Amino acid sequence: MGTLTYRRVVLVLLLGATASLYAADAKPVPFGSDTTLAQLVGAIRAKAKTLENSSGMQLGFRSFTSANKLQPGSVSLSGYAIVRLLFEAARDAGFWNLHWAITNLPPNSDNIWRQWRSAKPPAPLAPTATAECDELSALYAFLVGRAGVRGVGLFWPAANHTVAVWVLRPSAGAAVRVVVPTTQIFLGEADFFGTRRFNPWSQKTIYEYTRRDVPDSFELPRPLFDFFLRQVDKYAGASDATLQRLRYLREGVFLKFWTPEAAAREALEARRDLGSGPPEDLAAFQNFARDMRPPSTASR
Repeated sequence: MGTLTYRRVVLVLLLGATASLYAADAKPVPFGSDTTLAQLVGAIRAKAKTLENSSGMQLGFRSFTSANKLQPGSVSLSGYAIVRLLFEAARDAGFWNLHWAITNLPPNSDNIWRQWRSAKPPAPLAPTATAECDELSALYAFLVGRAGVRGVGLFWPAANHTVAVWVLRPSAGAAVRVVVPTTQIFLGEADFFGTRRFNPWSQKTIYEYTRRDVPDSFELPRPLFDFFLRQVDKYAGASDATLQRLRYLREGVFLKFWTPEAAAREALEARRDLGSGPPEDLAAFQNFARDMRPPSTASR
């Protein structure tokens, strides 16, 4: 992946770029198109708002503010909801079905959008795009910025690894840096959003990701656009622990460590273990099991 110095130089150059790689070859958007990036971002913002009252979002927000000793009003629930929703969606093996692999491409999300532009109709058992850690982190930072949340940039905890960091600047008190692990590389199942396994202060500056990787007029295929929003409805209200468990099961299916049927059984067993737990968690496990099975066996 190159050295840390090289990556930082590349990042500074990319962040300073004002032209997207798609400027020359972007397809004209049909009049009235409703599957553009702008439409997706608008839908994400609306869904994040409705998710503010979900058990997973409420619990996550309380844990987040407590762990970072944030006073009431230091960070809004609405901002946190966008940041958390997009983390769970766009992370490696998150519910938008992105998949990590070594690509040796620059730290931006251009190639993810290229893959999405020509994507086949998505399926629960297959990745929608493949990208490396720095590409996934750039995608996350780009989407969060387009959704209106400031302060997200890239962090190199090692010379060959990249994650995102959300920098909060409360009106009172010191700045807070929150690690957003867009992959689980060097991490374990207990490392969630905000993990302390990496020290984000080891990097002198976190530059906010301001590069426009694709224009707001970029058009996604209708099946993929709809898939993204359905996945939010199925999963985004669940707890951190449930989404982490499902992330590992989904990754296992992508890597063929798990058969889809075995992953479905694991999800249903986890659902039974919850008993009368939060309905969003119960629904997430049930939805995952249904996604892993063909229609004829999904009701088991």
